[in-house]
Amino acid sequence: MNDQTSFYQDFTMNKNKKEKEFYSVDVGDSTFTVLKRYQNLRPIGSGAQGIVCSAYDQHLDRHVAIKKLSRPFQNQTHAKRAYRELVLMKCVNHKNIIGLLNVFTPQKSLEDFQDVYLVMELMDANLCQVIQMELDHERLSYLLYQMLCGIKHLHAAGIIHRDLKPSNIVVKSDCTLKILDFGLARTAATGLLMTPYVVTRYYRAPEVILGMGYQANVDVWSVGCIMAEMVRGSVLFPGSDHIDQWNKVIEQLGTPSQEFLMKLNQSVRTYVENRPRYAGYSFEKLFPDVLFPADSEHNKLKASQARDLLSRMLVIDASKRILVEEALQHPYINVWYDPAEVEAPPPVIVDKQLDEREHTVEQWRGSSSLYSYET
Repeated sequence: MNDQTSFYQDFTMNKNKKEKEFYSVDVGDSTFTVLKRYQNLRPIGSGAQGIVCSAYDQHLDRHVAIKKLSRPFQNQTHAKRAYRELVLMKCVNHKNIIGLLNVFTPQKSLEDFQDVYLVMELMDANLCQVIQMELDHERLSYLLYQMLCGIKHLHAAGIIHRDLKPSNIVVKSDCTLKILDFGLARTAATGLLMTPYVVTRYYRAPEVILGMGYQANVDVWSVGCIMAEMVRGSVLFPGSDHIDQWNKVIEQLGTPSQEFLMKLNQSVRTYVENRPRYAGYSFEKLFPDVLFPADSEHNKLKASQARDLLSRMLVIDASKRILVEEALQHPYINVWYDPAEVEAPPPVIVDKQLDEREHTVEQWRGSSSLYSYET
């Protein structure tokens, strides 16, 4: 029996156990065909992969978010990405990672299988909205602590998120935070550097811009960019393309050392060496005290500590950049340290060859159908 047949048999067997009732409703420019338990659909966002709406779940008596993956099986790249997101969301279980409540498809057979709907916890806002607010040190450091806890949980399983940005981080009014969107996340091959990838430009680490490959602390650079944006109220490195992105980085942080340049491949090094040299600015100039909240008497949190953390995360040479574990011990962050959150058991990735295995679109589609489950 080949994989395709077994996927199909498992899929149809699951579907025949319980006939599901669906209805269709237009949400923005898209039609959602969802289980009748989900009512009052309202659009709340959209991304590269699909549209997200809020809904009321009559079974759980709570509001939820439903994400429709837009044509996830149109090609091999999209199919692999949809399957990866499903597997990773199903495996992780941490208070700072968005929880997956349900996965379903309205199609009745594997041949017709097109749409995948992910049902998740509903949060109040994403970080884009929070960035526009004036935060005190407690809220700023607590949000960063939760980000780092969630990232550490992913890294513990060898999962590098790779697409951290304000729109992929959601919060509630009580300041609880969760990371979402695993479409670009991938498991790290032990001891190997990763290859370049497409990701939101502003939060891209230098090693990615320059095609060097990357390790887990590629996510730390993104957190540094997000923290800087929360402090300044505007994007730190708003590059219009990857060349402009690199220029924005070195104009502010300075041209990196020769030691770093020697790690680049020859053609990239020649380009970088031919750019104008920049001295960069001190972090006191980039992030003066006036940008920060007043010092906190309660937790002894100060602008100088926040600035020091930024200076350790926004380091061009990844080998000298702070690690997630070290950031969690930093004085600006460790006031919130809770072993149950920081040292939670790592997720168990069921599919060990998640990134290495290559399937046809049909095989990815069959694999994804196995992950239809319900709470």
